[in-house]
Amino acid sequence: MDTKERHVRENERRNEAPNADLLADSLPAEGKTRKRNSTVKTNKLWMWFGVLVLVFILLFWLFAIGTFGDLADWFNG
Repeated sequence: MDTKERHVRENERRNEAPNADLLADSLPAEGKTRKRNSTVKTNKLWMWFGVLVLVFILLFWLFAIGTFGDLADWFNG
């Protein structure tokens, strides 16, 4: 192998190394993006769960004080 061929191979190795570094650097960024997106989805699910709980509490309260029962004429009162 002559010197020119050796230099060409060394240059190819140097050019491959930054690509590997870019890939390694992009993996944590991709992981952070995925975590952020999953966190947003989880927060939205908890928000809707909270809304449903509040609706059920409101309906229970309205039945407990007799508002809906009187409107539907379920109570003798």
